[in-house]
Parts: sequence; C-alpha cells; structure tokens
Amino acid sequence: MNFSIDPQGHFIIVSTEVEKLDASNAPELKAHFLQLNKVGSNYIILDMSKTKYCDSSGLSAVLIANRLCKDTNGKFALSGLQPTVLKLIEIAQLDKVLTIGSTKDVALDLIAK
Repeated sequence: MNFSIDPQGHFIIVSTEVEKLDASNAPELKAHFLQLNKVGSNYIILDMSKTKYCDSSGLSAVLIANRLCKDTNGKFALSGLQPTVLKLIEIAQLDKVLTIGSTKDVALDLIAK
C-alpha cells in the first residue's frame, strides 16, 4: 500500500509510504483525497516524512487536497517534509499558500486553530 489513512477524531492523517511521489502513484493519492472529501473529511494532514522525491504530479495531488479542504471550509497541512521536497515546494513558491508543519503534531496545531 502506497498510502495509509489514520483518522484522529476530527482530523485525518494521510501518510505517504513511498520514497517517490510521482506520476506512478500520485493518481492514487488524489483518489484518496477525493474519497475523503466525498465523505466530509476536510481537516487533513499529509505526512510526507517517508518521501524523499516529489514531482509535478505529486505537487498536483497536494494542491488538489488543499483546494478540496478549503472549498469545504476545512484545512489542509503538510508535515515531515524532507529537505528535497521542501526545496521543490519553496522553488514553486507553494510554501506561501500551503500550511507546513515540521511534524504531525505541529501540523495538527496549525490546522486546529
């Protein structure tokens, strides 16, 4: 399994279990986000601590999750970003639109506000 989903009360933690988030598995992640949104889960943390590489397909999945949560008055955050993934997000200037926590607990605090 490429992703795990862990309900934490009002919040959902989706964890990547892959080293590379790319075109081979990003559609699966998007499908998880769409399904979560369909059942009304709109407070989501994506824990990427196991992912060392992310391409544009992966970023697209992240942005879809962010939009789905915002469109339904929820919140979305990233946690556990590896340096290479964080650098990509900063280069794309997505660090200005995404909520990023260094750990799951920090991300949880950020979206609980």
